[in-house]
Amino acid sequence: MHIWHWRTWNELPYLTCSLLESWSHGFFTQQFWSRSPAELTHVLHATAQSYRVKQVHGNTVLLPSEIAATPSHESVPADGLVTEQPDQAVWACSADCTPVLIADVGTGQVAAVHAGWRGTALKIVPAAIARLRAQGSQLKDLRIAMGPAIAGERYQVSEHVAAEVGSSIVAGNAADLATVLDAMHQLPNTPLLPDPQPGRVRLDVRRVNALQLEQLGISAEQVAIAPHCTYQDADYFFSYRRSREKKAQWSGIVSRSERLFAP
Repeated sequence: MHIWHWRTWNELPYLTCSLLESWSHGFFTQQFWSRSPAELTHVLHATAQSYRVKQVHGNTVLLPSEIAATPSHESVPADGLVTEQPDQAVWACSADCTPVLIADVGTGQVAAVHAGWRGTALKIVPAAIARLRAQGSQLKDLRIAMGPAIAGERYQVSEHVAAEVGSSIVAGNAADLATVLDAMHQLPNTPLLPDPQPGRVRLDVRRVNALQLEQLGISAEQVAIAPHCTYQDADYFFSYRRSREKKAQWSGIVSRSERLFAP
């Protein structure tokens, strides 16, 4: 069982996950809202270089070398970053969407992903894993932590949205609502929950991402999901669904040297 720990920095709280304990990382709370990823990187690592992108709810995953040449890499559109060298800190911001941090015990490299429902429908997390594998990662060496996000029982979406997301894990075209939704209901621990409003359902996006990972051949022991809901925990997390404020919290992780994981 993976353990989630509350940590503090200057009496401000953030979360870490035991699955990623070999890497400096954090799922930061709303209490850090005034601090940029560059500042937050120093909370995790004194000398790491910080990287972030302009999130656009897609499935583009980039490398630091692909954004470093731009005047401001903060304006480069993407929803995932994969490191190439030690001491690179990559960041994702989220409110109700899922922040996903990935680490490789074989290479020491890491990734940070922003997985909203649109990115999940486009398989943004598998896209990040594909980039890691292109750099030599093996599936068995990956460790994946999904941070605080809106819980399925609180996330009301249209049946059309649910089918679009669901078509990433079950057979069928998203336009065929009945077929896709029925197939989702048949899944073990289904990500689809009932809603009293006609034409609406509740959707567990983190569960969909977990099923995508399972379908890649990644075991449940390699994946941790935070037991925190951004919608319900107003003391620690922003939630656009709850307050309609355009604010978010940051999640980041720092890559390590390959030699630390040599047999």
